[in-house]
Amino acid sequence: MSLEHMVLYHIYHGIFETASILFLTHPNAKRIYDKILGVEDRHIKSSKKNQSGSFMEGVSIEEQILKLLKNSKGPLSFEEILHRLGLDKKGRKALKKTLKALRKAGRLSIQGGKYSLEEEEIVVGKVIPYPAGFGFLEIGEGKKDIYIPPFEMHRLFAGDLVKAKVVEYKGKKEIRVLRVLKRAKKEILCKLKRGKKFCFGIPIDDNQHQSIILKECKDIKEGSIVLVEIKRFPTEEHPGEARIKEVLGHPEEKNLIIEVLIRKYNLPTSYPEEVIKEIKALKFDLERELRRRKDLRDQVCFTIDPERAKDFDDAVAIEKTKEGYRLWVHIADVSYFVKEGSALDKEAYKRGFTFYLPDRAIHMLPEELSGDLCSLKPMEDRLAFTCEMLFDERGKLLEYDIYESVIRSKARLTYNEALKLLIGDPALENKHPREIVESLRLMENLYRILARVRWEKGSIDFDLPEAELVVDEYGEPVAVVPYERHVVHRIIEQFMVSANETVAMHLENIGYPCLYRVHEKPDPERVENLLEILAGLGYKVKKPSLNPKFFQKIIEDFEGRSEENLVRFLTLRSMKRAHYSPHNLGHFGLASEHYAHFTSPIRRYPDLIVHRLLKKALRGEEIDYEKTVAYLEMAGMHLSKQERLAEEVEREAIDRLKARFMRAHIGEEFEGIITGVISFGFFVEIQEYMVEGLVNIATLKDDNYIYDEPAHRLVGINTGKVYRLGDRVKVKVVAVDEERARLELVLV
Repeated sequence: MSLEHMVLYHIYHGIFETASILFLTHPNAKRIYDKILGVEDRHIKSSKKNQSGSFMEGVSIEEQILKLLKNSKGPLSFEEILHRLGLDKKGRKALKKTLKALRKAGRLSIQGGKYSLEEEEIVVGKVIPYPAGFGFLEIGEGKKDIYIPPFEMHRLFAGDLVKAKVVEYKGKKEIRVLRVLKRAKKEILCKLKRGKKFCFGIPIDDNQHQSIILKECKDIKEGSIVLVEIKRFPTEEHPGEARIKEVLGHPEEKNLIIEVLIRKYNLPTSYPEEVIKEIKALKFDLERELRRRKDLRDQVCFTIDPERAKDFDDAVAIEKTKEGYRLWVHIADVSYFVKEGSALDKEAYKRGFTFYLPDRAIHMLPEELSGDLCSLKPMEDRLAFTCEMLFDERGKLLEYDIYESVIRSKARLTYNEALKLLIGDPALENKHPREIVESLRLMENLYRILARVRWEKGSIDFDLPEAELVVDEYGEPVAVVPYERHVVHRIIEQFMVSANETVAMHLENIGYPCLYRVHEKPDPERVENLLEILAGLGYKVKKPSLNPKFFQKIIEDFEGRSEENLVRFLTLRSMKRAHYSPHNLGHFGLASEHYAHFTSPIRRYPDLIVHRLLKKALRGEEIDYEKTVAYLEMAGMHLSKQERLAEEVEREAIDRLKARFMRAHIGEEFEGIITGVISFGFFVEIQEYMVEGLVNIATLKDDNYIYDEPAHRLVGINTGKVYRLGDRVKVKVVAVDEERARLELVLV
């Protein structure tokens, strides 16, 4: 195979991770690689003529053209440029080639046959790589990401901050890197690969197009996962170099998935020494607090949480009144222990959230707080922040009060235990006081009233099915079981939503700043895309509307149909992402005018901020409004980013572990539903395990299929057979790529 054919092979088969190896072993490979991808040689040197507007010795044609057009009073034609540079017939060909390259690079534009300098658009952004070798530059909220071609990506890593200029190539915008402003990290997880002269590290994240030269690796097994420290970052001419800092092990010998993710995302696994010192000194003076708080220790309140929960940050209580229902939502008073500016506070802010992984939780707060002092454990006195609400028989909020309290939970119920008490389980009824059973039945009544009010306002209930991944003591996935949500889940969710709304409304009404949970209206373009997909499922809409009731009706119209869950997912995907902001833009999905997070301060820092603001407001403290809003803007951006990180880590952990679990099911057949159609195949979700795989179009041997993009379907040319979104199919698992969490499927 010739060198050019070798480069072509790597490009067209997407094997960009070995490009750097090719550049090392074949000096001319980089030039051929760039040429094929459209990077022209911009430094063609001239060998004759003098400085009288013609070719200059040692100065590139590119530089002379740019200087000429810069000093020109207007655009110039090809012949004018040729004449002014004093080029002969041989120079004509070189000029054409260079002008084409300058246009492609975004340096020149042509209009009416005349060339002029292109005004440069300079951007700064974060690199988002894709395994196939290309990437995108994220340049800020609300702005469209810009494509990064493969020949620019070979010296970049995920998260790098770069300065670049925007060019237009073949009608689409892409970037040319001017400078790497800041490297995202110096340590990267790699899979070790052996070459003839060197060992190479292939990053195991989306930077798989990179190859990093590693030193001192002779005793390490090929395929091992290693943490490397980069000593020299890659350039246009050279791949990166690094030293091995830690050997995690070999994936075939032990499950490394969670350890890999912790290092990949640089998640904290311990607390700084100063935090540990502060924790040891924490305690509370109960008698002192009873003098300044409401004493609700005799009230029948209790917690309802998942079976494996270890921290309980909310308790509920209820009573029937002549007006309707009085509801108490008690939240752990974390702000009493976590003081602003303390080392504990700084660490909690930095983390932002508790990260829940299948085999562990990486807590925002140390165990001494999250699992003990702050946790509303049964039959123990605990400090709380209470939102007390009175609703009438139609669900209208008549009055409310927010105050600090001391409570004593009377029981720790799981969701399933609470359900059994509701429907009447004699064994459990004997275990718990009668008042708890009566409270649960009152809570169900109030929930149904409030849910009806929320539905009438247009609140969208996506209610997507969930699966719980069960792991053994070694972190190996052993089962994927459906996570059933029932009426008790909905009761607690509804009560938490009511408390969150009440708190946000209170702060807004008294003119106090608040860190709102904002969910804006969806983009009209995304809604059009959703309706285009739904049209392929036979759903027609005459006039789309950007109000919650419109989306609520879409979901209702698909209830009971095989595509119901798919439509719920597609509708959710058409929405904007909720985030934190001091500017109240409402919550579209909940059809709420004011909404904040107040109910989970043990695991979410935004709730802790809201608690502090509430306390200052209740005490009548004067604050610098503008300074507070500026802080909330900064905190909102940081915490929204941390929330996205937590979601990404949790999703990737589950996807990778599901893929590992499915290795034991290679060769087995399953029922599934088509969840996505693309030009080279379609995705199928295996419903038994809620795991997705790809059926490649090349495996459909009964016909030649074409991609009908507007209708999101594949159509057989000869048979007219159609595979579309929502279709039920039977598939067989033929291969599993654990690293990329992908399943290969074939139709049965």
